[in-house]
Amino acid sequence: MGKFVNDVKEFFAFCEENEVEFVDFRFTDVKGAWHHISYRMSAVTVEMLEAGLPFDGSSIENWQPINKSDMLLKPDVPTAFLDPFTADSTVIVICDVYDIYKNDLYERCPRSIAKKTLAYMEAEGIGDDAFFGPENEFFIFENVQIWSGINQSGYRVDSEEGEWNYSTAYENGNMGHRPGTKGGYFPAMPTDSMVDLRAEMMQIMEEVGLTVVLGHHEVAQAQGEIGIKYGNMIEAADNVQKYKYVVKMVAHLNGKSATFMPKPLYGDNGNGMHVHQSIWKDGKNLFYKEGEYANLSEMALNYLGGIFRHSAAVSAFTNPSTNSYKRLVPGFEAPSILTYSSQNRSAACRIPYGAGEMATRIETRFPDSSSCPYLCFSVLMLAGIDGIKNQDVPVGPMDIDLFELTIDEIKDKNIPQMPRTLRESLLGLREDFEFLRPVMSAEFITTYRQYMFASQVHPDEARPTGFEFFTSYSC
Repeated sequence: MGKFVNDVKEFFAFCEENEVEFVDFRFTDVKGAWHHISYRMSAVTVEMLEAGLPFDGSSIENWQPINKSDMLLKPDVPTAFLDPFTADSTVIVICDVYDIYKNDLYERCPRSIAKKTLAYMEAEGIGDDAFFGPENEFFIFENVQIWSGINQSGYRVDSEEGEWNYSTAYENGNMGHRPGTKGGYFPAMPTDSMVDLRAEMMQIMEEVGLTVVLGHHEVAQAQGEIGIKYGNMIEAADNVQKYKYVVKMVAHLNGKSATFMPKPLYGDNGNGMHVHQSIWKDGKNLFYKEGEYANLSEMALNYLGGIFRHSAAVSAFTNPSTNSYKRLVPGFEAPSILTYSSQNRSAACRIPYGAGEMATRIETRFPDSSSCPYLCFSVLMLAGIDGIKNQDVPVGPMDIDLFELTIDEIKDKNIPQMPRTLRESLLGLREDFEFLRPVMSAEFITTYRQYMFASQVHPDEARPTGFEFFTSYSC
């Protein structure tokens, strides 16, 4: 599929051809959430697209103070695509955020950070292109209830696929076909109840410019995945935003709720965002060297070594929710052991099967979709570049079933592990952030860390849970 327009002239022709009534300008905050403002098509001019659109940066959480609130949205016109969900013809344009006070891309705009990361890679002579291929998993529920207060806290999610519904009396009968816990990988209908829903998602993804490859039921009950083609780092992050938008909206319009939350079900597999990566220069894959282990070059191993060495700080961005670390508990295909392996999904990094230069890449398996894709990809690359510069060597390869290792065996083999909590990750970021400084300001890093403590860690640590009542109430 790809782009629908290449420049401003084509943009207006595209809008005229599709009788566009509204232009929806979108940008991304540090949490990865899309925000938008809609203009009447008649109000959009060439000058506006080139100069930018004013908006209030103080109204976006963790952005500008009230006394310096004026910011600009800079539309990236070639990202334009028709919104498939609006009643009136609407074109969506993805924007960068521009800082009028510093006359530069805004240092807290994730997409701007990703652009600066690519520019840094080129300036250092590392490569001239980088390809990223994220794999976002999701759950589909029929009902979601959430409550939290001073004397109560809880949630309940429901899916007809859930094994807890085997005895539920439905109006039209209970058909009894369910994947069960960890039983959802590739079952055919009627056990896979989401075939038509995923097909609708796949078709609409292609309408918005994604190249769709496949779709399937994932391991957990009520879990799915749709595979799309990789792209350069900015394109791949844009595609994650479009992917999540389509999945959520298609589910919503079908009376269901989609979530990319890392671990919504206790005792079943969680949602990951595996990230495939490679660096290229002059049309050559620099991660490829024929004859080496899995055809991985020394640069590829150094890049991976940097990610592993900085894993605590990296995970503050790739796994930025307290819920992220509930997914990284061993026993649920959790890639929490920092080693690499060819084809082995139990390692934090898998080297996918592919004998040729075009297919050789690394696949980091620990990130999840609670991350902002622009920040996730940027931090992985910055850690990797630091690893290339320092010639870091990761532990591995290890082709054994790492899930079978005990904690003592992991320690005896000196295999490093992912942080166990978001607190641990953020403390790691406090001590280890210089590798981010070529792109991220010290102010952004400090503010991000403080914001994550205030919005995630402290509220989570202060709240009693249902499990704590179960284990402690009668003590």
